[in-house]
Amino acid sequence: MTSHIMPTYGRLPVTFERGSGVWLWDTDNKRYLDALAGIAVCNLGHAHPAVHQAICKQSETLVHTSNVYGIAAQESLADRLIDKSGMDNVFFSNSGAEANEAAIKLARLYGHQRNIENPAIIVMEKSFHGRTLATLSATGNPKVQQGFAPLVEGFVRVPYNDIDAIEQAIGQHGNIVAILVEPVQGEGGVNIPASDYLNRIRSLCNQYNLLMMLDEIQTGIGRTGKFLAYQHNAIVPDVCTLAKALGNGVPIGACLAHGKAAQLFSTGSHGSTFGGNPLACSAALAVLATLDHENLIEQVEQKGTAIHDGFAKQLGDNPHVVDIRHKGLMIGIELDAPCAELVKSALLQGLLINVTSEKTIRLLPPLIIDDQQINQLVETLSALIQEHSRLCL
Repeated sequence: MTSHIMPTYGRLPVTFERGSGVWLWDTDNKRYLDALAGIAVCNLGHAHPAVHQAICKQSETLVHTSNVYGIAAQESLADRLIDKSGMDNVFFSNSGAEANEAAIKLARLYGHQRNIENPAIIVMEKSFHGRTLATLSATGNPKVQQGFAPLVEGFVRVPYNDIDAIEQAIGQHGNIVAILVEPVQGEGGVNIPASDYLNRIRSLCNQYNLLMMLDEIQTGIGRTGKFLAYQHNAIVPDVCTLAKALGNGVPIGACLAHGKAAQLFSTGSHGSTFGGNPLACSAALAVLATLDHENLIEQVEQKGTAIHDGFAKQLGDNPHVVDIRHKGLMIGIELDAPCAELVKSALLQGLLINVTSEKTIRLLPPLIIDDQQINQLVETLSALIQEHSRLCL
């Protein structure tokens, strides 16, 4: 059948028509355990009643006006985010890429205020920051950049989890104004840095008067066991970007700023038609309230450890399993060879997973996953990996 949708996705042969909690049902009424949560989006699971009620209630009165007027839900959401993050102010957008675009613009404004004509931002190899031209240029994956040259200038790339490389880049480039980094690299393969990595970046930014900019689009909103991943390190960045789980599926992004970064934007320097509209902000307020009411973030580390330990027990003797790693409910199982075919194998078994960086199975289950569902996830996927190893590796 002819599709009029541009062919930008390698879609799997399934269409879902409803969901509830961690479960999805396709058009043939087959049930699937969603261990991806829409790629770290549906932290509360599917069709959560609090989000449903918030969307319905808000849509009865007002969906959209414009950011040239006051928006009560936007003000309330900003207050909640600032209270939970320790930041100073926020710009709302529709997506993570747009939130990162705002961060990049902040860095350039900061550089020009310091009379740096061509400001540059240090970014990381294997990073992912979005698919707009600037965020694509910041991303550390040549494969997704292919065909889109000339890329946006102003980025200096260094290896992830390498403080010496960052300090060397600062010394070699006199126009560095910021460091943009993910607390855990998701698309890059669930790469978890040294426990003091962010602290040392914070120290370098203080020493050299740079903006510390954290892309928390995948790690934020409780995914790692704290509301924001940087809170594990007891630091505050200058800029932090959010999206994905903030609206539990309703599109919304946010760029939070602190200190000197919070004073950079002024009237007319940035904007968004839909960013922070009443509907999206009402959904996000419901998400934040539910996370608190159900104490979901406090349960993340225990659940993540249970999943990690379950796989370690099942796969510990498999010589083709290179590593099993996790930060909260970001779980990566790295094999010693490409394993993309496991995605379709899991789909046939009623399980939704993802393979990233060719060899790493990435799991991002909803925060509401329970013990029985964890056991099902571990048993099903472990059996698939064992069979894959036996046949293919």
